[in-house]
Amino acid sequence: MLSQVSRSASKALKNNRAMSTIVDKVLANIAAKTSVRQIAAPAIQGSLAQPISGPLSTGSFEQKRSFFSSAPKANIPTDEEVKDLFYLWNDALATLDPTTVAKRYAKQAILLPTVSDTPRTTYDLIHDYFTAFTKLQPQGVILESNVLKGDGWALDAGIYEFTLGASGAKVKARYTFQYVFEDGEWKISHHHSSVMPEGIPKAEAI
Repeated sequence: MLSQVSRSASKALKNNRAMSTIVDKVLANIAAKTSVRQIAAPAIQGSLAQPISGPLSTGSFEQKRSFFSSAPKANIPTDEEVKDLFYLWNDALATLDPTTVAKRYAKQAILLPTVSDTPRTTYDLIHDYFTAFTKLQPQGVILESNVLKGDGWALDAGIYEFTLGASGAKVKARYTFQYVFEDGEWKISHHHSSVMPEGIPKAEAI
């Protein structure tokens, strides 16, 4: 009987020792993982504090978000800049080259010219008009200017006077230039020019 009790006690002791070993291993494993997290956490936090390079970087995203959400920068000229656009056109006339003049007009432009009944609504028609008009050797000066402007467009309307070098004649006319910002520069999208209706002889058609 005593021997049986002794064997049972010995078996229980072995089981307790085995369980203790398992518990020790589990605790050691937990301690090791905790240590790794403690070491890794500052490194991870530090890496998150740095901007990520490449297309997914925080900086890149912020720039793109700013680009799409913010209003575009206004492209509004000053009054003087609008008035100076006439002299770009006038300087083109001085070359007596119809191609140079026609290039001052936008891709989709309308010209209602001084001495032609035909609206010029294509590059070829505008070029055709200035092929004849430049032969008169015209040079203009603005007598009165009125400017309106906005983002990407401008309008200058008033009175100008041309001296025709070929004959010495002077022609005063009302004008409207409407400009658009196209391909990085200001171009004429609409140009209306008509002889003053009072006291001016009727213009000869070209």
